[in-house]
Amino acid sequence: MRKRYSLIGIVCLLLGLFSNTAVAKSSEGMMVAGGGGHSLLLQKDGTVWAWGWNSRAQLGDGTKTDRTYPVQVQGLDSVVSIAAGWTHSFAIKSDGTLWSWGGNMFGQLGDGTTYDRLIPVQVNGLHSVAAVSAGYSHSLAVKDDGTVWAWGTNYYGQLGDGTTENRIVPVQVQGLDSVVAVAAGSGHSLAVRSDGTVWAWGANWSGQLGDGSNTSSSVPVQVSNLGSAIAVSAGNTFSAALKSDGTVWAWGANDIGQLGSGTTTPYHNTPVKVAGLGSVIAIAAGNEYGLALKNDGTLWGWGYNAAGQLGDGTATNRNSPVPVTGLGSVVAISAGTGHGMAVQSDRSVWVWGSNFYGQLGDGLFGDGYNRNTPFQVCSTNNCKK
Repeated sequence: MRKRYSLIGIVCLLLGLFSNTAVAKSSEGMMVAGGGGHSLLLQKDGTVWAWGWNSRAQLGDGTKTDRTYPVQVQGLDSVVSIAAGWTHSFAIKSDGTLWSWGGNMFGQLGDGTTYDRLIPVQVNGLHSVAAVSAGYSHSLAVKDDGTVWAWGTNYYGQLGDGTTENRIVPVQVQGLDSVVAVAAGSGHSLAVRSDGTVWAWGANWSGQLGDGSNTSSSVPVQVSNLGSAIAVSAGNTFSAALKSDGTVWAWGANDIGQLGSGTTTPYHNTPVKVAGLGSVIAIAAGNEYGLALKNDGTLWGWGYNAAGQLGDGTATNRNSPVPVTGLGSVVAISAGTGHGMAVQSDRSVWVWGSNFYGQLGDGLFGDGYNRNTPFQVCSTNNCKK
């Protein structure tokens, strides 16, 4: 089914997501976040804009109407960070409160209900939030005190509370402290501690927990043979980590080269090095593909590419990194299910890959309008269509 993605967009629902956002250099407060079929932009004025798929209200504009141009998320200001899941979205405000909107079937909004929300609502009981990540139908947050909190679906133990019970309000992940970063995948979760160790929990059938086994875990386990990590990103069935030396390491499913190691060995349950990459300062994992931003402002991609999500001008899968065409001076990146996003130093916003739901923001939608090279959706200081 994966090979039919470019023909049948809804197959993404079966494959999962995963959106991760990374800001590596100053972008004057701007961030992007790609979800299942929608896109978010945090502008430097603290407002949030959204476009694409909206059947579960993930755009936060008070409707469930898909949008092929950016619209403003209602009722939000002073936002400092954003995240996008399959059909839900988050914003952290400057006061440390966390706000959510969109799909909520499993309680992934954390507001104590399972009702979709057309406009942002505050996540229950969380304050002093430093970071947030949204997976397929679960969510993670890090507080200023280094504790990790989780909510939403918990079928594989991805909430890390020692159970497999769904949670509609945040619960604390067991046994973790001093956490500096988290990432939510399809059915698994990742965390980096201040000592550079990486911890994982949830689904593990492809080795995405990286502990040398294929056994799922409802509590965090340490990723093997990996230290000095500074960031993590979670794909559908694989994981990636950025080390302080600028190298990238990945583990889990690799049947289409999503580990970037130069092979298509079906999976690795311990980390392997992504081939040929150094001087990396940010990473993002999507649905079976990865992106890496180097310190020279260039962007590189590998893995699944049927919708052009690697941005290299082709629809050819790649088992080692290739450059994204035509981008330089990149300062922030994100990987949605099947589309990539980047902000350049001039504050222009670029998108590429799947456009099935209008997530590229170019006024078009459908597989026939995918783009395999970056398209500028927002010019400097102008993302208001």
